[in-house]
Amino acid sequence: MAWQDIVRQIVVGLGYDLVELERSAGGLLRVTIDLPWVQVAPGTAHDAQFVTVEDCEKVTRQLQFTLEVEGTAYSRLEVSSPGIDRPLRHEADFERFTGQVIDITLREPIGAAGVGVVNAKRKKFRGTLERLGDALGAAHWQIVWSEVPAVKPGQKVSKKRPAPPLQAMGFALDELKEARLAPIVSFKGRGKGQGEALLEPGADALGDAA
Repeated sequence: MAWQDIVRQIVVGLGYDLVELERSAGGLLRVTIDLPWVQVAPGTAHDAQFVTVEDCEKVTRQLQFTLEVEGTAYSRLEVSSPGIDRPLRHEADFERFTGQVIDITLREPIGAAGVGVVNAKRKKFRGTLERLGDALGAAHWQIVWSEVPAVKPGQKVSKKRPAPPLQAMGFALDELKEARLAPIVSFKGRGKGQGEALLEPGADALGDAA
């Protein structure tokens, strides 16, 4: 069994989501885990839960044991929780972080619908993730943004100031080269579903190969 499959099997078997998996040239295995997302009905209270150091230690111990039994060579094992630039790869990730600000990189440039003109060669965008559904209930996605600079903290804004013009761009997941939460630091947090990226420091546990 490939070492990637071993790691995935262990992480999922212990009740966690495997967010990211990397192996460096120096033999470092970096495993990023998260707690499974539980979707709740709109308006339903849901307490955010976070990956703890104990979670990372539990996964580390099991991975060390299993990788040794399987004869997988590595120099160092690092298990941690997602950072503020958490990658988004699966449909469930986009469902989970709908309404949050994300960064996307397209495989190929595509046009944008809305006010304003987007450079035809542009591939990178930052905007608020929105879900669009069709009659069959299938998910479609778009990001919405404004080219107007954001208001600085403490800056007074007139109530008569018109709302900045918005642009929107729809996309399919297979059109993305990469998608991540935008690493926006705020002491007030980013709202439900993304608080773990800001309110909790990234828990991690390190382990060296025996």
